Amino acid sequence: MTTRTIEITVGIFVALGVAALFMLAMQVSNISEYRNSDGYTVSAYFTNIGGLKVRAPVTVSGVRVGRVTAIRYDPERYQARVEITIGADHDYLPTDTQASIYTAGLLGEQYIALEPGGEDEVLAQGGEIHYTQSAFVLEQIIGRIMVNMTTN
Repeated sequence: MTTRTIEITVGIFVALGVAALFMLAMQVSNISEYRNSDGYTVSAYFTNIGGLKVRAPVTVSGVRVGRVTAIRYDPERYQARVEITIGADHDYLPTDTQASIYTAGLLGEQYIALEPGGEDEVLAQGGEIHYTQSAFVLEQIIGRIMVNMTTN
């Protein structure tokens, strides 16, 4: 009888542990925020997106205002087209807003930082961000330094 009670108790603790890990995974992944598609979608073109991924955050002054929803290669412009969904409550971004790809920390994930401009017109559904700055690629910088060192 005591063996059965111990087995049931251990089973309950294992089930609670699995449930706790599941809840932790849901909190960390913010999966509920991915379903929230309220807002408007704009696009931006970059020559190099580095390791930017779909669902990467989009920030203004460090505050998350949206997510990257799609990344495609545009064969006509020879650039990566990044579609960004910005929350409906952030409908104040001017048309001359600049988009830059940054890295969170030394080895962190990449995200898009928006810097608002000074135009009176604002971005709307289907708009395009014309001013972009591509990702900083460490391998390219190291390659340039190595080439410069060998030519001197």
